[in-house]
Amino acid sequence: MKGVIFTEFLEMVEEAFAPEMVDQIIELSQLSSDGAYTSLGNYSHHEILQLVTHLSQQTDIPISELVKEFGKHLINRFAFAHPDFFTQAESTFAFMESVDRNVHIEVKKLYQNANPPSFEYSHPESGKLMMTYRSKRPFSDLAEGLILGAVEYFGENITVARQDIAVEQGAETQFTLTKGKRNE
Repeated sequence: MKGVIFTEFLEMVEEAFAPEMVDQIIELSQLSSDGAYTSLGNYSHHEILQLVTHLSQQTDIPISELVKEFGKHLINRFAFAHPDFFTQAESTFAFMESVDRNVHIEVKKLYQNANPPSFEYSHPESGKLMMTYRSKRPFSDLAEGLILGAVEYFGENITVARQDIAVEQGAETQFTLTKGKRNE
């Protein structure tokens, strides 16, 4: 897993809790990296799972909630670092549908050995986007946080429903985004 995920996670922990919390969760975890991450490095996804587990234990906040908040944090950082992806899309639906054909292609160009998740899209009816998320890693909560963050970024009235699909390894999740009716 790309180091930028780790550096952003630790930055979020520092901002939301305290620098001491970062030190504490690193000390509690058994990390082959010893918690020394660079944004360009590669690290086992098991390390971030340990870090978020220990953060949950220290804060009494459920792991899923922490990971979703991290997804929201990431989307904001991504919007700051790569504004073109957001300005090219005029809505949450347009942005989410651009992830595989634009964002993940750029990720693969920048990081030769990157293995980003994939999405399949459909529009079963007007105002509804169905997304099937597939990943070799168990990060559906992160995907949900990224989606929720995109909804907030574009300021739209969209509900997000989630249906986890049982798989032997990794994650597969169906997200249904439904536009709400605007008050006129």
